[in-house]
Amino acid sequence: MQKIVLDTNVVVASLISNGIPFKIINELAFENKVTVCISGPIFDEYVEVLSRPKFSVFKDFKSRAETFITKIQEVAVKFSPDITLNVISDEADNRFLELSVYAKADYLITGNTNDFTKDKYENVDIVTPREFWVKYSE
Repeated sequence: MQKIVLDTNVVVASLISNGIPFKIINELAFENKVTVCISGPIFDEYVEVLSRPKFSVFKDFKSRAETFITKIQEVAVKFSPDITLNVISDEADNRFLELSVYAKADYLITGNTNDFTKDKYENVDIVTPREFWVKYSE
């Protein structure tokens, strides 16, 4: 089974619309068709970002976010990376790369192509949600 790490922007996108990020999380992750990898810092970021007031303008965002937080705790495999990387200019984004490398994830899925400028780091493919969906569907 493929192991994935979900950047927070993918999670937010999945809660705002029913596009590809929604499909990745609800049809693959929550159906245990892929293994989602998380760590304490990543989970904490999910909780912090999803509780921001700016998202309250989206219909049912709060309840969808609460459902996501509950379900991700049930399905994700938790890791405690013991490596420190300083590869990405946005310091917090390095946590996603550390988790990806430590967990030996197949994919780091992100919509943040400004900070994640490489297609691969070590053995981890860094892809957009659309790129992942196409590769998964092949």
